[in-house]
Amino acid sequence: MTDQIEKTKTNKDRSGAESLVETFVDAGVDVCFANPGTSEMHFVAALDNNPQMRCVLGLFEGVVTGAADGYGRMQGTPAATLTHLGPGLGNGLANLHNAKKARTPVVNVIGDHATFHRKYDAPLSSDVAGIAAPVSGWLKISESADDVARDGAEAVQAAMAPPGQVASLILPADTAWNRTEASARPLPKVEVAAVDAAGVEAAAQALHSGKSTVLLMNGILTESRLALANRIAQKTGARIISDTFISRMRRGAGVAEIQRLPYFGEQAAEVLQGVEHLILISSQPPITFFAYPDKPNWLTPDGCEIHTLVERDGDVDGALDALCQAVGASALQPILMEPMRPDAPKGELNPSTVGQSLAHYFPENAIVVDEGGTCGGGSAMATAAAPAHDWLMLTGGSIGYGLPTATGAAVACPDRRVINLQADGSAMYTVQALWTQVRESLDITTIILANRKYAILQIEFARVGAHNPGPKAMSMLDLTRPDLDWVSLAKGMGMNAWQANSAEEFNAALEASLNTPGPSLIEALV
Repeated sequence: MTDQIEKTKTNKDRSGAESLVETFVDAGVDVCFANPGTSEMHFVAALDNNPQMRCVLGLFEGVVTGAADGYGRMQGTPAATLTHLGPGLGNGLANLHNAKKARTPVVNVIGDHATFHRKYDAPLSSDVAGIAAPVSGWLKISESADDVARDGAEAVQAAMAPPGQVASLILPADTAWNRTEASARPLPKVEVAAVDAAGVEAAAQALHSGKSTVLLMNGILTESRLALANRIAQKTGARIISDTFISRMRRGAGVAEIQRLPYFGEQAAEVLQGVEHLILISSQPPITFFAYPDKPNWLTPDGCEIHTLVERDGDVDGALDALCQAVGASALQPILMEPMRPDAPKGELNPSTVGQSLAHYFPENAIVVDEGGTCGGGSAMATAAAPAHDWLMLTGGSIGYGLPTATGAAVACPDRRVINLQADGSAMYTVQALWTQVRESLDITTIILANRKYAILQIEFARVGAHNPGPKAMSMLDLTRPDLDWVSLAKGMGMNAWQANSAEEFNAALEASLNTPGPSLIEALV
């Protein structure tokens, strides 16, 4: 896209880093999640010199990249990240992987050694581009200060290309500190792919066939998209199912309901049994999360015809509207969830009563970041008719996403309460995010579902055929000796925190957290 960039000379002589920050701000990228090092000091200075850029420090790169994922999912536009050389980038790869799978727009800036220093193989030298490539949809190395603004404009455009992607820009130190008068204007947005008329016709024919048909949806499931799918289902008798893990889903009272495909392959296959037409909406044919000995990994029933209504980079709203018209469903009113608040639970604290309590106290227009693992399902079911909210899920399967993603979501939406359903084992991967939440005074309620074990791995141990685990094997799957003290961990980072052993204690802690500005944590011993 270089030829589309207006590269000009200005009277303002500044560093390459300053030109980059200026370009970002002009293009609407005004938040940077950062964990910088020596090579990025001029970029840090440039951030300081631009009052329109908000800087958020993460104490680990996985917090930085996960926060950018949460921000992008909720804002719909990218934040920038800043990490230090190959090792710093490597620390952030897991959550960049999740962002890639979520199709989240992220401008991923990686500092590198000065161009003239590369040849010396310094201790922190590495193949930065090679490390970044697997998680990047776009990748470029700036080679001079005069190129930086242009490259930054390209990076923002690439990150925003439908449906969103990680755009990685490698910034050698000398391109950041050298002076330049070059600038670049924001580039036009990449247009979404047009509606495929043939795909609409094929899907309509399948829906009119009288055979068992499923609309399988992924991507950003907005209220309007779910309403269109609901109209189609009403008219044709088709079922609407989402993939197991969705980057962002609107749900709750006043929103059309959608069934979620189960995680375990056997259960998913049962849900899809007998389906004769599968219509993909920003999705792909369902498969198991892992391969297992002697178990099928392809979940589409034999003989089922697969139709693609719209690809991930396509016009999802336009395609759904066209299909709605094609089947004569446009005049129908969608069936919406009726509001329901259960009573506050009493007695034993378990995943079910945690969910019941959450549904009882649920705030208006909240954002839920779900990394609850095996204990989070109760909350998802209980809050199906809670006040309308957005639900964010672990799209890439790389754990340690919840705390950082909640952090980024709260930065993107400061007027909304963020609730992080968080398993205790995965929380330890990026526990540093709690510090950032306190520093930024973010309205986040973290619920640690503490069963003190990697419960999913205990389940998977048998599912992969590794039977009869002994004491050594089981010790790899539990979190005891010592027990984690989440209240102390949270308070050590300046956060209010409570431990709950009963439903009544959890009710009190949750009510206090939701009614108190800023972040807090509840350790629920389930």
